Amino acid sequence: MDVKGKIKGLASKYSKDVITIRREFHQHPELSFVEFNTSKRIQKILKKYKIPFKSGFAKTGIVVTIKGKNPSSKTIALRADIDALPIKETNKVKYKSKNEGVMHACGHDVHTASLLGCARILSELKSEFSGTIKCIFQPGEELLPGGASLLIKEGVLKNPKPSSIIGQHVHPPLRAGKVGFRPGMYMASADEIYVTVKGKGGHAALPENVVDPVLIASNLIVSLQQIVSRKAPPSIPTVLSFGKINSEGGATNIIPDIVKLEGTFRTFDEKWRKRAHKLMKKLAEQMAKSMGGTCDFHIANGYPHLYNNPKLTTDLKDFAIQYLGKSNVVDLPARMTSEDFAFYSHLIPATFYRLGTGNPAKNITSPVHTSTFNIDESALEVGSGLMAWLAISQLN
Repeated sequence: MDVKGKIKGLASKYSKDVITIRREFHQHPELSFVEFNTSKRIQKILKKYKIPFKSGFAKTGIVVTIKGKNPSSKTIALRADIDALPIKETNKVKYKSKNEGVMHACGHDVHTASLLGCARILSELKSEFSGTIKCIFQPGEELLPGGASLLIKEGVLKNPKPSSIIGQHVHPPLRAGKVGFRPGMYMASADEIYVTVKGKGGHAALPENVVDPVLIASNLIVSLQQIVSRKAPPSIPTVLSFGKINSEGGATNIIPDIVKLEGTFRTFDEKWRKRAHKLMKKLAEQMAKSMGGTCDFHIANGYPHLYNNPKLTTDLKDFAIQYLGKSNVVDLPARMTSEDFAFYSHLIPATFYRLGTGNPAKNITSPVHTSTFNIDESALEVGSGLMAWLAISQLN
């Protein structure tokens, strides 16, 4: 039997185990950077499979090293994120979250279980490939500064340095059994914006005696859109959105002293990103001053844009077609969402692809980051087997 057949056989053989593992993680989700029990569960499973690993990366991260023949010849990395979201699950399933207000609503339980299944397959097929494969179980994808940035600082891409890295992510719009790829620019950078507008409060019936921060904030929200509509290069997708506005004090007849805004800025070009930061800050401060108030405009730098190396991604897409068939591998559009996998993509050739998890016939269609997100669990066999095939195909 060829190596592809062996991988498919093992993926099928272990599929029930991978489903059980996924359900266990789903029942016990943990938020970013406090995935202590999740980390212990991963380590327990790796010990059971007799797969060597090192733990303690950013406290809860784990790195597995699987050595094939001639292990120093080449190294590649596979990555899964392990954290959950602060969402109360409303699914009626027997593996529903037991941690109130915390849920694996972005599929990181799927990513973790798939990579564990993949590592088990690769460990059994060490004689079938030359080189070394790193499996990275990464904390804190959902929260700045992003677990990827911390693991990189702690040397996850060293000793040995991978020549490439692959990430896999659930995709509900795509049916289970299918995967999607996109070379080049794939996901946007994401920065958090925190604005504090200060004025002088007072009686709403006497506006001549106040400096109205509500009015200033309203003008800011509208005027800042010109950064997108009049300053952004036409070829670079850009989004500026404010999702939260509130005042400290204030009522129907009271103008407050302070109004706060929170938003996000996203784009696909790092030079434009930095320039836009300066333009937004300057515009906001000058406008507030012109209206008699002040403005503290703070930008929390988030994740950079995610770039899929064109050659690597094209090669991996071809390997995926070999494994799943051409009809089950699709091309993806660019997305304005973000991922901290992007940090890896700026340092070494990287590919971030999508694993189909939807099934309309079973009413499994909810998007990620919702309280009803779920998957068709047949996707787990594809997730673990395909990752193993992509890894070995790069090395052989």
